[in-house]
Amino acid sequence: MPGPRIALVAAEHSGDLLGASLMRALKQPCPDAVFDGVGGAAMAAEGLRSRIPMERLGVMGLVEVIAHLPELMRERRALANAWIAEPPDVFIGVDAPDFNLGLAKRLRAAGIPTVQYVSPTFWAWRQGRIETLSRSCDLVLCLFPFEAEVLTDHGVNAAYVGHPLADEFSLEPDQGAARRVLGLPEDGVLVGLLPGSRRREVAALSGPFLETALWLSRQRRDLAFAVPLVGPAIAAQFEDIRQRVAPDLPLYRFEGRSREVLAAVDVVLTASGTATLESLLSRKPMVVGYRLHGLTWLLARHLRLVKSRWVAMANILAGEELAPEFLQADCDAGRLGPAVLAWLEDPDRARAVSTRYGEIHRGLRQGSGARAASAVAGLIGARGR
Repeated sequence: MPGPRIALVAAEHSGDLLGASLMRALKQPCPDAVFDGVGGAAMAAEGLRSRIPMERLGVMGLVEVIAHLPELMRERRALANAWIAEPPDVFIGVDAPDFNLGLAKRLRAAGIPTVQYVSPTFWAWRQGRIETLSRSCDLVLCLFPFEAEVLTDHGVNAAYVGHPLADEFSLEPDQGAARRVLGLPEDGVLVGLLPGSRRREVAALSGPFLETALWLSRQRRDLAFAVPLVGPAIAAQFEDIRQRVAPDLPLYRFEGRSREVLAAVDVVLTASGTATLESLLSRKPMVVGYRLHGLTWLLARHLRLVKSRWVAMANILAGEELAPEFLQADCDAGRLGPAVLAWLEDPDRARAVSTRYGEIHRGLRQGSGARAASAVAGLIGARGR
């Protein structure tokens, strides 16, 4: 008898990594599983047959989605029709809730078990998505404990599995080893720049981040900068902006290698998103900058869609603003630069935050891959395969 057919959809780089981690874990209870859907290079390396390029789905924001909506709806209909015609044993939406929950709802109505891997950030904005989860998903796999508690209280079948990145990152990052691996000088102060993994983020944040680096280099001549970029297209986009904004900046550029870069640097200037969690797991003090499309920001504020006090996951997990946040017009060199410099000039404060991040990291290490795979395998088994 052939193994279970597992459908997955990821829409961006971080989801691709999460999906690949889950696929590896699923091969233990389901060694003959066949994987089908949408993903990137990491999921393809684990055996996914990707139906369309993942980049077609990677759109964020309220206003930004509008221009791409017809294409996104067309792709979602095509996936739904294909899987209803040839039903998989389970569908797993990897993050990307705005795309995946609508797809899951239709598949579930056709009798296909559905899983959402990574809860939507209902606790931060658009709390109405809890009801959407209850209608769309047989199971929600949560990366953070408070999510499962709230969803369970609202009648959603949710399980806390921990965060796979917490299992993969060392509890004690070795800065010297990381610098040697990357070919970086082992002495000197290094600032990491993480302007995001999406083209829109890189377009919005590379300029302010590079201007901040220039400001910092005028304050401290001993500083150098390192930036990890997710692939050739993003690297080329960033380089074009660098040539215009800061062609002479002492900058080390890497394609990929974000974990090594985070281990190697002393402080991080980062976009909001998964990068703030990765910086926390690397135990690095950070400053967070972010810019949404202006109309998206106005709509989110006017409609009171934003509920959380902070945007950075590092701050949400800590329950306090350990990482200063600068959003929209505040995301400029005049504010970002002094905030980064403050970390460099107060090593006692930086060490205290590093210790706090280490405590949070330990709490997130749950063996998440095995727990998530066990929950999915149980759902497949309950269907009577």
